[in-house]
Amino acid sequence: MITTIQLSPSTRQRLAALKATPRETYDELLNKLIALVPEGDDEGLYTDAFRIGLLSARLDLRARRVTDHDLVKKRLGL
Repeated sequence: MITTIQLSPSTRQRLAALKATPRETYDELLNKLIALVPEGDDEGLYTDAFRIGLLSARLDLRARRVTDHDLVKKRLGL
């Protein structure tokens, strides 16, 4: 079954820029992007909640919405 998702024009342009070839479908591209979020490690599979948290943490790092651990310790006088 095929479905439709709503994207802003700027999001569609960003996705189009990531295509390996013009013939690559958005479904193929999105599946490649989803595959970048690890499913688990040698200890087992991650829960969906953990995978979402991992992705959120990576986005926070990229957006610089985190504080360095050593800086926190310094501010707390530890």
